[in-house]
Amino acid sequence: MKKFRGFTLAEVLITLAIIGIVAAITLPSLLVNVNEKAWDAQKKALHARLAQAIGQMNTLGGYGTFETDEEGTATEDTAAESFILDALSKVYKINNVCGPDKLSSCGVPSKITTLGGEAEMTFPTKMSELNGALLTGTPGVSAEGIKADTKAAAFETINGESVAVFYNPQCMSDKSTSHYVLDVMCVNFVYDLNGAEGPNEVGKDVGFITALGNKNAVVAAPIPYGVDYEGVVPQYTNDASGDDAVGACKKMGEDLRLPNRDELASMVTNAPFINMDKESEVDYWSSSVISKENAGAAWRIDFPYGFRGGIYTDYKAHVRCVKK
Repeated sequence: MKKFRGFTLAEVLITLAIIGIVAAITLPSLLVNVNEKAWDAQKKALHARLAQAIGQMNTLGGYGTFETDEEGTATEDTAAESFILDALSKVYKINNVCGPDKLSSCGVPSKITTLGGEAEMTFPTKMSELNGALLTGTPGVSAEGIKADTKAAAFETINGESVAVFYNPQCMSDKSTSHYVLDVMCVNFVYDLNGAEGPNEVGKDVGFITALGNKNAVVAAPIPYGVDYEGVVPQYTNDASGDDAVGACKKMGEDLRLPNRDELASMVTNAPFINMDKESEVDYWSSSVISKENAGAAWRIDFPYGFRGGIYTDYKAHVRCVKK
């Protein structure tokens, strides 16, 4: 008779135990990677849809009413909600609209975690909570800044995303001269890809998209890196080394680059979300030169007040990179 050999019950159980241990170690990281790829694809699709919708609008400014009393307290504020109902909904499919003080009804989370899991913060409900520094102008230089401290409204998309809308009805067309970011920041969308469900973290399911310019708006959706490059650098040198702004991003990661001026404007607008919390005034480089005729000067934005202007590329400033 032929003898047949097999595994004993003990051997089978040991093998299953090893498989279980390996699965317990590897599955969480695999699931995280799968989620991040799915979120990245969903972010790109949301950006594309909103950019297409914004491109169909003749103007972004002037919707709704915003009035204040002598102390500057808002007495009537329908701006953000009117923008959604009277403008965006005409060119973009929306499931539900929630006015100020009812953001949670559209799935907007009450708390979010800032980029990289740094800290938990209360979700902003009006412009000054989004980034109050941008409302004031640069101290000692100018008292400019938008006066419309409008409340946020929100909507739900047909794909289940929750989107809070921060709206500046006074926004102007973008300029080729120096100006404040909030002069041209018309709409800032802060989204959560899966509503109030977790993890509610910036860089994962939470992000932002910004429309700049009252007419012919540019829609920026940067995905920022978590920290600044250490030190200040010129915008570029002849060899694009690690000692200039472009080289600094390459040095920090091959998948990183220097943001253009519109992406940087979006980042400064949403600075609390991405830990751009410098204690003193600093300048940040963009990759955008002033013009073909003046390639020796590039756009930069001062932080935290959001003044955007040009400066020669040998000037040294800070760098915050974005993902390619």
